[in-house]
Amino acid sequence: MNDAQRILDLRETIRKHDRLYYVEARPTISDREYDALWDELAALERAHPELVTPDSPTQRVSGEPLTKFNRVHHDPPMQSLDKTYDKADLEQFDAYLRKRLPEGTMWDYVVEPKIDGVSLSLRYEHGRLVRAATRGNGVEGDDITANVRTIRSIPLTLPCDVPLLEVRGEVYMTREGFAALNRAEEEAGREPFANPRNACAGSLKLLDPREVAKRPLDAVLYAAGALDGVAFSTHTEMMRAFASWGLRTPPWQRLCLDMGQVFAAIDELEGLRHAFPFEIDGAVLKVNQRALYPILGSTAHAPSSARAYKYAPEQARTRLRAITVQVGRSGVLTPVAELEPVSLAGSVIARATLHNADYLREKDIRVGDMVEISKHGDVIPAVDRVVPELRPPEAVPFVLPTHCPVCGGDVERLEGEVATRCVNPECPAQRVGRLELFVSRNALDIAAIGGRMAEALVQAGLVTQPLDLWSLDPAALAEFRLVAEDGTERRFGKKAQEVMAALDRARDLPLHRWLFALGIPGIGVTAARIVAAPFASWSALFADPLFEDVLAFYEATERKTEDRDLLAGEIATRAQALAERGLLQRDDPDKSFRDRFLLTIKPEMAREMTRFLRSDYAHRVAARLAELGIDPKPLAEAPVGTALAGKSFVITGTLSKPREAFERLIRENGGTVQSSVSKKTSYLLIGADPGGSKYTKAQALGTPMLDEAQFAALLGQADAAPAEPETPPPSPAATPYVQDDLFGGLN
Repeated sequence: MNDAQRILDLRETIRKHDRLYYVEARPTISDREYDALWDELAALERAHPELVTPDSPTQRVSGEPLTKFNRVHHDPPMQSLDKTYDKADLEQFDAYLRKRLPEGTMWDYVVEPKIDGVSLSLRYEHGRLVRAATRGNGVEGDDITANVRTIRSIPLTLPCDVPLLEVRGEVYMTREGFAALNRAEEEAGREPFANPRNACAGSLKLLDPREVAKRPLDAVLYAAGALDGVAFSTHTEMMRAFASWGLRTPPWQRLCLDMGQVFAAIDELEGLRHAFPFEIDGAVLKVNQRALYPILGSTAHAPSSARAYKYAPEQARTRLRAITVQVGRSGVLTPVAELEPVSLAGSVIARATLHNADYLREKDIRVGDMVEISKHGDVIPAVDRVVPELRPPEAVPFVLPTHCPVCGGDVERLEGEVATRCVNPECPAQRVGRLELFVSRNALDIAAIGGRMAEALVQAGLVTQPLDLWSLDPAALAEFRLVAEDGTERRFGKKAQEVMAALDRARDLPLHRWLFALGIPGIGVTAARIVAAPFASWSALFADPLFEDVLAFYEATERKTEDRDLLAGEIATRAQALAERGLLQRDDPDKSFRDRFLLTIKPEMAREMTRFLRSDYAHRVAARLAELGIDPKPLAEAPVGTALAGKSFVITGTLSKPREAFERLIRENGGTVQSSVSKKTSYLLIGADPGGSKYTKAQALGTPMLDEAQFAALLGQADAAPAEPETPPPSPAATPYVQDDLFGGLN
């Protein structure tokens, strides 16, 4: 079998397993087997970029962030549904249909869950997804195709050749995914989302599809818009066709002959509302016979053939007995309400999150209050409001502690954050999170130590800091007992050797991987590469005052009240030192310092690196690395004289491979990558659907533009494919890590 045929077979196999896993919920292979298929396909496509197609499973996340969403016209319009909380209104709806339809007309009803998500339109042409859009105002919505392509339950191709098939439905976030996202938001010091729908809507509005891919989004399709070349006599027939093509349809449905059966179905669904993986807020009642829809017509707001019945929100009242404070893995202090136990939504609630100090103050929540609670997303117990008329006279406002309740260390609240944090990096509450990041894929890639093993090692006292991994005894690690979710114990066994081998490999990983592994706030994968670039090694970085100089330069340029001559001299001194290191690019030397320089290292990078390098924790890390004989180096520089030496590139549009692959190829051949077009840009590398601002500016400046073939020719490698990154892009099953803020402020 040749490579082209193998690529086709792999794509079909992966699509089959995507459907089994994401749509039918009955996977037939393990995650490892799936990842092996995906990795083989990615490798073959790297070797044969001319065979890459937009609908390949490897191409779900590609291109650069959008600058804005284009508008999409809906024809027919995307309508909402008329809603009611009263079953009597549904009886009136049935009576209305009997008056409106010709005498003797027969029909039945379909009852489905009303999913609390964000409306979505998918347009398929000859089986290929060509556009996805939000409802917007019903007539016009936003084109969110790039974002929707990242949702793995939405197929990029359908096994049908229908000229036009527009399917409509709902994007949602599972309860489990919503809870995990909010935990990550709070750990990062950001305000949590109020409910899954808000989280879902916010995710779809992100301009960077790579960020959308990290959100736990899913979709259900239950309606049709424009159709050409296909017709359906009933709604149930249409749902069967959708399901046969691999589209996810509502997981629960009842066909009802009369209103008695409709009410029974609505009651049955309400009893099951907490059994679904997503949040539902009611039931949808639809006429099953689609031929009746044109006769019934619609209002400007909603079709006359359907109604939504909303369930009453579930709340409970209880007494708030105490407020305790938990410390998260990044040091965030979270107040927690200790409640008199009360039944709510199928479970007994005794505790509820109070989020942060602002939440307490805004809702004026006090110990002793009678409060109303609900489950946000049907998952997270939360205090919605205080019942003021039942407040006892002794209730007083709660104040967060001034010291960490776990370690007794200082706490602080940084400007612009809602979170209060423990600033002691040795706090036991932070150790597990730090270890999980350290061993993660984009860091040192110690795959055998997952979340459960990391927590167990910390709890057992074997690892207090990530570098303690090098002190582990292989024999003792092999005998280490890990408790599984079902309570059973198992030996770590042969995985101990995997850990030791991975630790040996990690010694030689490049500096930027180590910087990311240390969990420095604001220093993600890309920033770590930028920060590492000027240094010969970790020890050189640690000893150099560069970041203090960069920070001082920015602070000097921001001050406006000091003596102008003194300020100009200070800026000039800092600028000269940075320019000598090649960190400052100068345009016209006669321009003012403020307009003259473009720093590679941004102010926030310099600020966070300065905070880190001044911390006691950084000094302990440096000492331990020296003991271990580990001094990470940056990636080897490309030899001088390569085809791209001295050339700078800006990339725009969707290329045959992920953008990171082209960035790496440019750097390995002596070139540099910029984020925006300037006079210093040598070339603009253009893929499909290029960004308008970059293209327009390049035209205005006369910047040469290259497509992929011209870029390959410039390299002198007409058949070359982009080099594989030293860490492959995360597989579809990978879970992103949220950066921890581990260190205190500047002293």
